[in-house]
Amino acid sequence: MTHKHQQTSVLFTLLSTLFTVCLIAANLFAEKQFHVGIVSFTGALLVFPLSYIVNDVVSEVLGMQRAKYLIWNAFFFNLVFVLLGALVDLLPGSGGTVDASFHVVFGLAPRIASASLLAFLVGSFVNAYVMVRMHRRDKERRFVLRAVVSSLAGEACDSLIFFPMALGGIVPWKVMPLFVLWQVLLKTTYEILILPITTRVVRRVKALDAADNE
Repeated sequence: MTHKHQQTSVLFTLLSTLFTVCLIAANLFAEKQFHVGIVSFTGALLVFPLSYIVNDVVSEVLGMQRAKYLIWNAFFFNLVFVLLGALVDLLPGSGGTVDASFHVVFGLAPRIASASLLAFLVGSFVNAYVMVRMHRRDKERRFVLRAVVSSLAGEACDSLIFFPMALGGIVPWKVMPLFVLWQVLLKTTYEILILPITTRVVRRVKALDAADNE
């Protein structure tokens, strides 16, 4: 039992680390913008959905308490990263394009940093809450439905908070609803495409957890 418990703990540590890395990376990758037709996206689109997949796995298998720990832990280290980046950005530099580039990446404006952290908290907790509530109702059935619905709810809340709060006035208000909608739909589509991987991870974690409780 001790060996299995250690396996579960190690796996949770790895998932928690991946979750935190994804959130920090999303802050950095958000500086990269690209266009598909008339719709604009950020580089965070490629990595941020991974955090919701990890959230789904932990919420599904280990419950709300572990999910809360996962979220608050990532929030704390994300905040530390933002504050350290801002502090280093304040140090006297040598000037030139290197300092300017560093400021663009790490000199996160309070508006954007606040929007990112608030959106993350709300979206992550909504995702975990929906997943856990649906699991209590459905038990082990319909995991795919839980994963899609919980992620859609969490990402909708995240996008509805972050983009108006961080980019309102920068992105024209008349295109903001379409911008938010496309972000939510693409993130959810991304998660649906890699659901086979998510399902396998969930089964593996459940097997370790079940063996630990025998």
